Amino acid sequence: MKQLRAMGNPSAIEGMKRFGIMGKEMLGVSMPGLRRLAKKVGKSHQLALELWGTGIHDARILAALIDEPGCVTAEQMEKWAREFDSWDVCDGCCGNLFDRTPFAYAKALEWSKARPEFVKRAGFSLMAELAVHDKSAADAKFIRFFPAIKAGSTDERNFVKKAVNWALRQIGKRNAELNTKAIVVAEEIQRLDSKSARWVASDALRELKSLVVKRKVRAS
Repeated sequence: MKQLRAMGNPSAIEGMKRFGIMGKEMLGVSMPGLRRLAKKVGKSHQLALELWGTGIHDARILAALIDEPGCVTAEQMEKWAREFDSWDVCDGCCGNLFDRTPFAYAKALEWSKARPEFVKRAGFSLMAELAVHDKSAADAKFIRFFPAIKAGSTDERNFVKKAVNWALRQIGKRNAELNTKAIVVAEEIQRLDSKSARWVASDALRELKSLVVKRKVRAS
């Protein structure tokens, strides 16, 4: 914590807030700085728990960077998710830690049905991160996410709908078959009577049908 506080930059906090980054106590440590410190500290489950327990925004991001996925329990994931208060802490936990646990796929589906905004976001953030990081996963694992993505697309809350869109795009960029299926789902979403759903679909379709993505999935 002494090192974190020394690295803090109070003048950066207002800029972070303009990007929707919030927290009860923020030190203003940059992500590159947090990653350097995480590399220096090394992996430690116990230290991660203690850092999370401080409630400090920057410390919680560091906790996700240094925790050991093999030591993380479903109960810990649930506790941390219920305490998310900012999209960057949510996504940091999902993309640096939770997606590497054996509970990731189940929690993605479970949280996608949750009511709290950041817990629900975590469900779709996990889907997106798994699509990027779990290179060997079978297509069926991601096809199971499509009904939840369609259901979540009507949520008007900004941090939820952006994560729904993110999940759909990342799944659709894995390979040609998932690209085709993701486009079909996006077109179904586009027909829903929901402003949020139409935005999710149109933005996703723009990328999923792009020449760049088509070339990528054909080569995968």
